[in-house]
Amino acid sequence: MNFLRGVMGGPSAGPQPSGADTIQKLCDRVASSTLLDDRRDAVRALKSLSKKYRLEVGIQAMEHLIHVLQTDRSDSEIIGYALDTLYNVISNDLEEEEQDDSEEENLTKQVDDLGSQFTEIFIKQQENVTLLLTLVEEFDFHVRWPGVKLLTSLLKQQGPQVQQIILVSPMGVSRLMDLLADSREVIRNDGVLLLQQLTKSNAAIQKIVAFENAFERLLDIITEEGNSDGGIVVEDCLLLLQNLLKNNNSNQNFFKEGSYIQRMKPWFEVEDDNCGWSAQKVTNLHLMLQLVRVLVSPTNPPGATSSCQKAMFHCGLLQQLCTILMATGVPADILTETINTVSEVIRGCQMNQDYFASVNAPSNPPRPAIVVLLMSMVNERQPFVLRCAVLYCFQCFLYKNQKGQGEIVSTLLPSTIDATGNSVSAGQLLCGGLFSTDSLSNWCAAVALAHALQENATLKEQLLRVQLATSIGNPPVSLLQQCTNILSQGDKIDRRGSKVQTRVGLLMLLCTWLSNCSIAVTHFLHNPANIPFLTGQIAENLGEEEQLVQGLCALLLGISIYYNDNSLENYRKEKLKQLIEKRIGRENFIEKLGFISKHELYSRAAQKPQPSFSSPDHMMFDHEFTKLVKELEGVISKAIYKSSEEDKKEEEVKKTLEQHDNIVTHYKKVIREQDQELEELKQRINTLTSQNEQLQATVTQQVSQIQQHKDQYNLLKVQLGKDTQHHNSHSDTFQMNGIQTEEASKLKEELEEWKNKHELLQGQLREKDSLIEKLKSSQLEMGTTEQSSQTSKSGGLEHNNELQKELEMLRSQIQLQSAEISKLQIENQKLQNTTADPVLGGSGATAANSSELEGRLEQEIKELKSELKALSEEKESLKQHLDSSTSTVAILQDEKSKLQQEVAESKKEQDDLLVLLADQDQKLSALKIKLKDLGVPVEDEDDIESGDQGDEDEDGDEEEQD
Repeated sequence: MNFLRGVMGGPSAGPQPSGADTIQKLCDRVASSTLLDDRRDAVRALKSLSKKYRLEVGIQAMEHLIHVLQTDRSDSEIIGYALDTLYNVISNDLEEEEQDDSEEENLTKQVDDLGSQFTEIFIKQQENVTLLLTLVEEFDFHVRWPGVKLLTSLLKQQGPQVQQIILVSPMGVSRLMDLLADSREVIRNDGVLLLQQLTKSNAAIQKIVAFENAFERLLDIITEEGNSDGGIVVEDCLLLLQNLLKNNNSNQNFFKEGSYIQRMKPWFEVEDDNCGWSAQKVTNLHLMLQLVRVLVSPTNPPGATSSCQKAMFHCGLLQQLCTILMATGVPADILTETINTVSEVIRGCQMNQDYFASVNAPSNPPRPAIVVLLMSMVNERQPFVLRCAVLYCFQCFLYKNQKGQGEIVSTLLPSTIDATGNSVSAGQLLCGGLFSTDSLSNWCAAVALAHALQENATLKEQLLRVQLATSIGNPPVSLLQQCTNILSQGDKIDRRGSKVQTRVGLLMLLCTWLSNCSIAVTHFLHNPANIPFLTGQIAENLGEEEQLVQGLCALLLGISIYYNDNSLENYRKEKLKQLIEKRIGRENFIEKLGFISKHELYSRAAQKPQPSFSSPDHMMFDHEFTKLVKELEGVISKAIYKSSEEDKKEEEVKKTLEQHDNIVTHYKKVIREQDQELEELKQRINTLTSQNEQLQATVTQQVSQIQQHKDQYNLLKVQLGKDTQHHNSHSDTFQMNGIQTEEASKLKEELEEWKNKHELLQGQLREKDSLIEKLKSSQLEMGTTEQSSQTSKSGGLEHNNELQKELEMLRSQIQLQSAEISKLQIENQKLQNTTADPVLGGSGATAANSSELEGRLEQEIKELKSELKALSEEKESLKQHLDSSTSTVAILQDEKSKLQQEVAESKKEQDDLLVLLADQDQKLSALKIKLKDLGVPVEDEDDIESGDQGDEDEDGDEEEQD
């Protein structure tokens, strides 16, 4: 212990030992001492020296410290000292804290290399990392906390290697997930930092952490800490969530299906009280907005992005973001990021775009949010980053939104412009920015207007109607003419900013406007000054800045050739090609056209949809325009080298293709209509078969009921036989008379039951008669149709046959019931005979009773006879109904035979149509071969056929159909 006192700074005589010698002696003490207290004191001394003598402790003591971790796990204090010592040796954080700003960078690099080298030594034996994972499981604070810090430092130094070791170790990630549930905030917070390092750029670990309920725990921590008002712990949790979700489609889907998007809404409930925003709150809200953007990023799969966008709308998250967007007192960077977030939440989602169009700013009078944002975009006093964000928001609002495009363009049309001038529309703001003296406003307005025309030929034609009043006294000019005028006079107008930027923006607008719109090309060529201006710009040898303008002019001229419908005699395709050959040269033209795709700013803009520029001077290209250039560059190059004969052949082929396409579409339409009629007939057959099945079920039920009644009748007959035997004995005459009256009442009840059954059968026959009438009317309707299927006819015949069978069964049932009625009459006569015998042999008292009984029985028998007469009459009427039904069945059979003949005729007509279509297919394939021989690319996959032959065949088809 005296030795340790000397090391720890106690008084000693003689010269002091050096640091390296002291560390060596301490290491020997750790390795050789048998007492735990001595080893613990030695490790504590190494810990105190590890900050100052990091290199020496790391070289000499690391092996001994690892041995302590393996052997002395029972003592938490020595384990804690050993872990702290290893952390001091491996971590670079302590050195960075002690560094001054004046120290050299070389020393910092050496420190970083030192930590990385010690980490490599530690993880060389994978058992060391596994041992560290087991120590992290200990609940003791003095073991768990230094273990977490050491593992975090290892991941910072050698992340991929340590990640792989943890991934292959049993339950490695699950052990670390338990840190988030620790009640001690220090360990929980450092556990979040550990998981940040663990999940960096490793999708496998990210999935494991997500499925270990990480989302639930992290969101709980954020809520407990106060959401955006929380401290740095909220920031760490948000960074961890970004690691888990960014570029990980599986985790994003799990996050959405777990209904965690709904739990993000309270994050953005910001009070509009202007109480000030702390730096931590700004950071937290910024990360929260970025997390929303991770879920709806355009780089994600379209299906996943769309489902997240819909979930954000349904839970009210989009509405909350729009509230922040229109709130006052929001910091500029938060407002910018909110605009970018709203942009990606509504991008390509019609439901969200419609909602955003309905959002109004809290002004008097209220204005649409789109108008307010466009006002800031064309305002040169607004920050550059904010203006870029508004442009991105406008682009996302119009992306795949033809309805929104139409609403924007409609604000420019003469019929919808507000004559009073009280309100400013989106179209007026875009025109004002397009023709202002600020080059950045020119570019933004041009790109925004180009997005309103993207892939919408109808709006391109409508925009040609827009007229602008340039000055008082002069006639109005079209928007297209004004754009070309500003383009040609660009150098003469004083502008703030880059003049090239204005010209590039206008050229991108014109290229988008004229592409795939022959009418717009004709209007552009109608101005005689446009083509000389373009050829002059392309032919000149200008500096590097002007090369981009030359390339865009070449693209615009190429679009004017490729989409030219030759409606203007002076500007036909062939004449424009000759003009290029004379004044520019084909090779020179193609070279200038290639300047666009070779430009550095072009490649940057092509990477992602969001416009992100380091400075306003770099704002040259739009992402959607780069797609248009890729599509048209090769097509225009081929069009320039084509001869006039090839153009004529191509036009003729296009015309014939259009004609044959029309013929094929016509026949397809006819076949489609026939298929619909067949489907309707099939549905009718299905309904008839279902009705038939119902009738069969009712018949079976009736048969079973009749059988039950027969059984009951047989039982009654047996009982009556027994009762007659008892009546033969002359004892108890009064009691026997009572039994006879009971039997008579039973017979009366039975007769009433049979009467009810006859009424039921009569009602069923009426229903069948009505069903036969329905069938008759349906067959008449089916006879009027031109195309009816053979299967429906056969099904109707089968159905009528089944109806005949059912009628025969009903006849047999009526006969059986008539036989049963006759049996009941015989039984009544027997009862009359049995009642007469005991009355003759009775006493005077019983004679009076018997006379009364006889009178009653005679009355009941009369009533029964009358009922039997009525039943016989009903039976005759039922027979008449059956005869009439048989006659209707015969009529239906005649009608069906006629329908069968019509089906045969329609089948012949369909066969003729199929033969004609097969002939057309052969002719179209022959035309394809001819076109390929001529070198013309055939893009249409449908069949084609030659013009002259197609006309003859079409005439022939019409004659055959007539």
